[in-house]
Amino acid sequence: MSIERCCGNNKTMSGHFFLIAEKSKLYFTFQDQAEQFFRSGHTNNWAVLVCTSRFWFNYRHVANTLSVYRSVKRLGIPDSHIVLMLADDMACNPRNPKPATVFSHKNMELNVYGDDVEVDYRSYEVTVENFLRVLTGRIPPSTPRSKRLLSDDRSNILIYMTGHGGNGFLKFQDSEEITNVELADAFEQMWQKRRYNELLFIIDTCQGASMYERFYSPNIMALASSQVGEDSLSHQPDLEIGVHLMDRYTFYVLEFLEEIHPASQTNMNDLFQVCPKSLCVSTPGHRTDLFQRDPQNVLITDFFGSVRKVEITTGALALDRDVAALESNCL
Repeated sequence: MSIERCCGNNKTMSGHFFLIAEKSKLYFTFQDQAEQFFRSGHTNNWAVLVCTSRFWFNYRHVANTLSVYRSVKRLGIPDSHIVLMLADDMACNPRNPKPATVFSHKNMELNVYGDDVEVDYRSYEVTVENFLRVLTGRIPPSTPRSKRLLSDDRSNILIYMTGHGGNGFLKFQDSEEITNVELADAFEQMWQKRRYNELLFIIDTCQGASMYERFYSPNIMALASSQVGEDSLSHQPDLEIGVHLMDRYTFYVLEFLEEIHPASQTNMNDLFQVCPKSLCVSTPGHRTDLFQRDPQNVLITDFFGSVRKVEITTGALALDRDVAALESNCL
C-alpha cells in the first residue's frame, strides 16, 4: 500500500510540475508578445512639420510638408499631436492657376491641401524663434494648445524640415537662419526637460547632412537628402503651374510611405534605402550612432504612426452578455 501511495503521489507531483511548466511557458509567451508590442517604450506620438520657404517658386517646399502631413495623419497621428508650420500659403497665392489646391504630383490627382488641413503657424509666424520655442516648450502662457508641443518622456517625435540651406544652416523665409549648433542645443534642452523618448529628424535641403553633424543628445536618429557639398534637387516639373511640385528625396520617401499601413512591420533600414543616388542624384545620408536601438528593430510606425494602448488577456470575454446588459440599462 505504501508503495502504491508513493507512486500515486509521484504521478500527482509530476502532473503539478507539468501544469506549472505549461503555465510558465504560456506566461512568458504573452510577456514576450507584450514586450515586442511595446518595445519602442513610447506611449504617444508627435510630429513637427516645418516649411521654411516663402514665394511662389518655392511651391515644392509647401507641397513637401503637406504631403508628409497627409501621410502621418493617414497612419494615425491626429491633428492635436501635429504642429504644422508653413511659411507661405500656396493654395491662396494669386499665381496659383488652381486656387485652394496644392498638388505633389503632375497627374494632379491628389490635392494635399485638402479640406481638413490645420496650419498652426503660418506666414511670418514661421520664425527661428517660434520654432525653437515650440521644441523647448518656452512658450507664452497665452499660446493656444494647438500651437504647443505637449510631449513628455514617453513621446516619439518626428521632426521634418524642408527649405533652402547650406553648410551648417537652414534659411527661414530668406531673412534669417537656424544653425546646426542651435538645433543641436534645442534637442539637448528637450532631452534635459524630458520632452521626448526617441526623436526622428528628417531634413530635405541642400547639404542637409550638415544639419545633424553637431547633434549630441541621446535617442536621436537623423536622415538628410544630401551630403555636405551637394545640392538637393527638385522633381515633378509642371508646365501649367510653372514650378516644380516636389523635391526628389521627399517624393521617394512619400512613395515609400504610401505602402505603409498602421500594422506594417517595415523598419527604418528600409527607409534608409528609398532614394539611392541613381534616383535622388544627391546622396542621402543618415546618422544612428546616438540612437540606442538597432534601426532594424525600429518600425516605421514608431514615428510615422500612432500608439494605440492594448491590453493583452489570456481569457475569453463574454461580449454577448455585456452587450445585453448594456442594452437593458439603456432601455
